[in-house]
Order: sequence, then C-alpha cells, then structure tokens
Amino acid sequence: MKNICLALLPLLLAIPSVHAANAPVAGPYAARIDKLLKATPLIDGHNDWPEALAEKAKDARWTMDLTRLDPKQYHTDITRLRAGGVGGQFWSVWVSADLPQVQQVKDTLDQIGMVHSLVARYPQHFRLARTAADMRAAHRAGRIGSLIGVEGGGQIDGSLAVLRAYRELGASYLTLTHSRTIAWADSATDNPQHDGLTPFGEAVVHELNRLGMLVDLSHVSEATMLDALRVTKAPVIFSHSNARALCNTSRNVSDRVLKQVAVNGGVVMVNFAAQYVSEARRVWGSDRSAEITRNNAPPFGGLHIGDPDAAARALADWERANPEPVTTIGQVADHVEHIARQAGIDHVGIGSDFDGVGALPQGLSGVETYPALFAELMRRGWSDGDIAKLAGENVLRVMAAAEKVAASMKGEPQGHAVLAVAKE
Repeated sequence: MKNICLALLPLLLAIPSVHAANAPVAGPYAARIDKLLKATPLIDGHNDWPEALAEKAKDARWTMDLTRLDPKQYHTDITRLRAGGVGGQFWSVWVSADLPQVQQVKDTLDQIGMVHSLVARYPQHFRLARTAADMRAAHRAGRIGSLIGVEGGGQIDGSLAVLRAYRELGASYLTLTHSRTIAWADSATDNPQHDGLTPFGEAVVHELNRLGMLVDLSHVSEATMLDALRVTKAPVIFSHSNARALCNTSRNVSDRVLKQVAVNGGVVMVNFAAQYVSEARRVWGSDRSAEITRNNAPPFGGLHIGDPDAAARALADWERANPEPVTTIGQVADHVEHIARQAGIDHVGIGSDFDGVGALPQGLSGVETYPALFAELMRRGWSDGDIAKLAGENVLRVMAAAEKVAASMKGEPQGHAVLAVAKE
C-alpha cells in the first residue's frame, strides 16, 4: 500500500486543490473544516519560507524541488501547504535589520524575486495576488493566492520611491519596523527614540494608504502602534502578533491597542512562536539567555569566558535542571479567543510565522496543521461562520477596505505624502 501511495503522489500534487480533505484532523470536525475552506480561503498573514530557503538552500533554491522538503529543516513545502488547506499566503520577505539599509533593499528585491519564481515554477499551485479579488479568484481556481509582505521599515532605506517600487513588484504590506528602531519609527524590541512615529513615519503610513498597501504593526512599539492607528485612513494588520495579556512581551498587543484595532477595523493575526504564546516559555527563554551570558559574555567576562566547552556543559546542566516548558495548541487558541473577546470576532486572523521561528506549540509543527487549530476552536464551541472569519474573511475585508481608501486617494500625486501629513 505504501508503494502505491508513493506512486500516486505526483498525480495528487498536480490536482489544483487547496482544501483540507487530507488534513490531519479526524472525528466530527474534518468535514466541517473541509466545507468551510472550500468556501473561504485560509490566509496566513506571515510565513518566512523565502528567507528560510535563502539561508539554508542558497542558490539551489531557484531550481530545487519544493514539493516535499525535510520537516526538520522547513515548516513549509507544497505537499504540506495542500494538506493544510492553505488558500492564500502573505510570503514575508525579511532581511536582517542589522544590515546597512541599502543592502536591505538589495536583499529584499532578491526575496521578492524568489516569490515570483515560486509562482512561475509552480503555476498549478500558486498564483500571484495583490487584491482581495485576486485572492478569491485564485482560491476558486484551486491555487494558493501568493501575496508579499515586506517585514521591516528599514527595507525601504528611508525612501518612498523604494516603497512604491516594492508595490509595483507586488508587495501588499510593509511592517513599519522589525527588531531595530529606525530613523522614523520605534521598534518593540529596541530602545525608543521618537515616542512612536516621526513626521516622516506618518508620511510612510499615508503613502501606504495611497498605494493600497496594508500597514503592518507587528514588531513596532506601542507608541508606534497608537500613532499609526491615529494617522491611517485604512484598517491596519498585525501580521503575526499575539495578546500581551496572555504573554507579556512587547512583541504582543495590549488590550488597550486591541480596542483601538476594533475601532480602526483592523485585524490581529495570531502568531504560533512559542515565546510569544506561552508566558512560561517566554520567562524560560529569558532565563536561558541570562544563563548563557553568565557563563560566557565577552568582552565583559563570565564564569567560563574563553572555554566554550565548559560554557556548553554548564548550559546543558542548567537545561536539565530547568526543562523547557511545553507550549500547546490550546494556548494558541487562548490567544485567538482573547483577541476575539477584546476586539471582536471580526478582528482576529492567523499569522503563523512558520519558517521564521524555532520552537512551536505541540500540534502546530508546520503548514499542514492549521486544521488542528480550527478543530480545537470548534471543540470550544466556535461556529463555522466564526472560523471562516478567522481563517480568511477578516483579512479579506481589511484588504478590500484598504483598496477603497487607495481609490479615494487616487488623485494625489506621488511624493505628496510628506506634504499631506504636514498639513494634517
């Protein structure tokens, strides 16, 4: 039987279906999930597969077979995307915020090229998308609608012209910062310099609105979140963030901001990274980092400075005495429900961060596992209509609203953003 299944695999991969009939969910929920994903595309707000391929496969990524990859190295491949019922994906084009910004632009263009290559090489599976209508059309055709998200404001090198070029190449959102505070916006994980957005940062938001690109507030400081929510004319997204009330990291979204997201009409797309899901796992990670520093922290010294083998042994001893807390799919569902309670069911989505994180919750090991999360929520009483909103309808509504705002700003000339913000 195993050999027969392997022989049929190429034929199965050629079938243009994105639905979840073969998803890893049994019992009373599989048929419900399959039915709703035939009507609504499952859209993930953030997957770092292009960058993971660049880092691990390097030049081979342009020609290697992407239908089935080692699950120990990648959370994503075509076979597992199909098994997970994925109907749309914002592919993150991330580069390190530590690079010079002009190099960030070059590397961003390289990764945008990877997304275009993915679509060109596998047209039976992927279709490039820019709008909500494109996403629905791709879903009807049995393709995975592929959007592009630029994950860091440093990647525009302080230039609205670069931002416009990214949009021409298909980019659908810009994350205003990544891990570093930049010249015009404060990051959640770096020292603040601006108390949010500078006037140029507000101009970037204005230009994103004009272009019909989504403003992504994952990774930014709370002050930046609130400034962007004040300035934007369109709904925003958090492409991969969780509830700060459940996991107290600055990368997550406070209840105060969640309420503002509801007023704005935006959507918070829940992240699967263990350190942003579980408070116990977050604290453990901080304690582990402190232990590494205590043992070996050049140039300041440490218990085992200059003796990496002894430092490694000391860390192993610490890990045996302090095992990593288990993070569960139920805790991810808790974040979904908290955001839905605070902001409303119309303002929550999925933003896994697959291939951009290390530890993941039990039961969410890769792109084939989304139906397991939906089944957990159904077990808690979620209706099919509510799951459909979470899966894709909410972000599709946000995209359509942003497109309407862009249409209303169509008469504004390029470069008008800075002047427009200055006048407001």
